[in-house]
Amino acid sequence: MSKDATYLGFDAGEKRLGVAIGQSITGQARALAVLPCRAGRPDWSAVQAVVDDWRPAALIVGIPRHADGSASDSTRLAERFAGELARRTGVSVHRIDEQLSSHAAEAALHERGARADVIDAEAARIILETWISEQPP
Repeated sequence: MSKDATYLGFDAGEKRLGVAIGQSITGQARALAVLPCRAGRPDWSAVQAVVDDWRPAALIVGIPRHADGSASDSTRLAERFAGELARRTGVSVHRIDEQLSSHAAEAALHERGARADVIDAEAARIILETWISEQPP
C-alpha cells in the first residue's frame, strides 16, 4: 500500500450501493455517495464515473457473512459485484469481511444525528477504514 494512495470502498446491496473515499496517508475515509441499484445491479455508468473521477489505487468491497461465517444471498451479491467491478474498471479489487458494518453505521449516524438515508455510504466508510487500518505500514 502506498503512503498517499486514494481508495474507494463499496457496500453493495439489493437496492443501494454505498460508496466511500479514503486515503492511506490519513487512515481515514468519508462517506461519498449512495447509488441506486435495481435487483442488486448498480448503475454501472455511475460507478464508472466515480472511479474515473477519483482514480483510486484500489477498490475495496465489503463481503457480508452470517455470524458463523457461512455465505448468504448478500454474500453472493457482494461477490458478484466485486467480480464485475474488477472486470469493468480494470482496477484492483480487494474484499474484506464486513460483518455488522451496517449496524455500526446506524449507531454512528444516530450518535451524530445524521440522516439515515446515507447509511450505505457510512457502511462503506467503515468498510474502507477497516481495510486501510489492516494494511501493513
